[in-house]
Amino acid sequence: MKIRAAVLREMGLPAPYAQSKPIKIVEVDLDPPGEGEVLVKIKVAGLCHSDLSVINGDRPRGVPLVLGHESSGEVVAIGKGVHGLQPGDHVVTDFVPTCGHCLPCSQGRPALCEPGAQANTQGSLLGGGRRLHMGDELLNHHVGVSCFADHAVVSQHSCIKITRQISHREAALFGCAVLTGAGAVINRANFKLGETAAIVGLGGVGLSALLAAVAAGARRIVAVDLSDEKLELAKTLGATHVINPKHITSDKDQLDAAGGAVDYGFDMAGAVAAFEMAYKLTRRGGTTITSGLPNPKSCFSLPLAQMVGEERDIRGSYLGSGVPAIDIAKYIDLYLAGKLPVNKLLGQAFTLDQINEGFDHLASGSSLRDCIILDN
Repeated sequence: MKIRAAVLREMGLPAPYAQSKPIKIVEVDLDPPGEGEVLVKIKVAGLCHSDLSVINGDRPRGVPLVLGHESSGEVVAIGKGVHGLQPGDHVVTDFVPTCGHCLPCSQGRPALCEPGAQANTQGSLLGGGRRLHMGDELLNHHVGVSCFADHAVVSQHSCIKITRQISHREAALFGCAVLTGAGAVINRANFKLGETAAIVGLGGVGLSALLAAVAAGARRIVAVDLSDEKLELAKTLGATHVINPKHITSDKDQLDAAGGAVDYGFDMAGAVAAFEMAYKLTRRGGTTITSGLPNPKSCFSLPLAQMVGEERDIRGSYLGSGVPAIDIAKYIDLYLAGKLPVNKLLGQAFTLDQINEGFDHLASGSSLRDCIILDN
């Protein structure tokens, strides 16, 4: 079938993207779903820094590539061997397809699925095939999803069936922003009632982490961002302290503004400076967790004697460090119960033809969770 899709052929073009236009909206051929695969009509796709980092070259991927990884849609058709999904089902896409058999999967850590990581790196679906092409030219899938298109063929293991009680625009948030941010707090930190947190970076992932800390019963939440507008929003969502690093001149001032060190420091910005700030805000014996994805060459240095003498813990968290098929349903239930109001994170909506402008808005740092509306 013929679809309209956002194709990236060259990484690293200069911003503003509305002028350089790294993403072209073109007609693409999409083959039917193969065995274990599903055809999804994409309704809403989120704009995320993980896509932006491919566009600007921070996270190199093979091109040509159809971008997009956070979305909600409706199953249109299924291939042979698909279980648990039928045409008409509403689904959220999962950007790490999981085989269920490798060592990480068998240990309950599907975010680290080895065949899934290999498929994502090579730009194929989990089964190794590619369903996107322009004539004889194959196009790569982005992390098994490629949802900046009106339709996508994905592995059945990249689809999570969801309730029809929420809109597709709300549902798309759960495919990455909520899954990653809330999961870092609930799963990776195993956050407990009365503990304290600092969240550095208030994009969709960081604000989702903040909401999860509120839901978990945090007694103090420090929100950190360079945008005063986002800090004001953080206050309304439950932050007890807010910090704009532009107004801080020393580590002491930083700790004073935070009301003291915290049990858990979360870097949700994907920048070395953000991680360092999260680390400095973490108390002796505390844990610093990063969910950001900076340039692979980004490194940080820490005093090893401090790590030993203060028994510091540093952790990474990917895909929310949980099981998406379980966690997404859980987070949606919390949302429907009014305990995880992620609808407050919804930003601007763009059309597929406005996608370059959408990424300019994301790169400005002023956006919440913007999205592309593909079908009403």
